[in-house]
Amino acid sequence: MAEYQQQTHGPHHQVPENRSHQVVKAATAVTAGGSFLVLSGLILAGTVIALTIATPLFVIFSPVLVPAVITVALIIMGFLASGGFGVAAVTVLSWIYRYVTGGHPLGADQLDHARYRLASKAREMKDRAEQFGQQHISGPQVS
Repeated sequence: MAEYQQQTHGPHHQVPENRSHQVVKAATAVTAGGSFLVLSGLILAGTVIALTIATPLFVIFSPVLVPAVITVALIIMGFLASGGFGVAAVTVLSWIYRYVTGGHPLGADQLDHARYRLASKAREMKDRAEQFGQQHISGPQVS
């Protein structure tokens, strides 16, 4: 029988479930969905009631709350920026330490290549300046 069902439905198709199992699954889904729907309605009603009660308090205390919120936001942003810069500094210092002690941190090849190109360009400019100076010193002088 199992071979017949596999042949007719293929290896990836499931055998149809019995009716009672389908009814139990549907009842469970409807119960869970209905419960969540009622819960979301209650939360919406509670939010509206809380805003209705809190709005006059916000209006009364806004001269104090707005500057307090701005101050707290600035303090939090300052701490986050300070922490971020601290992490960046520790990362850079550990990279430099690994580079100086002979380790091969990520990006060391690019740094060496850039340093080589900069040094060669500096030597080239120095040679040009020397040639330019020699031309003007030994060039024809008209009196």
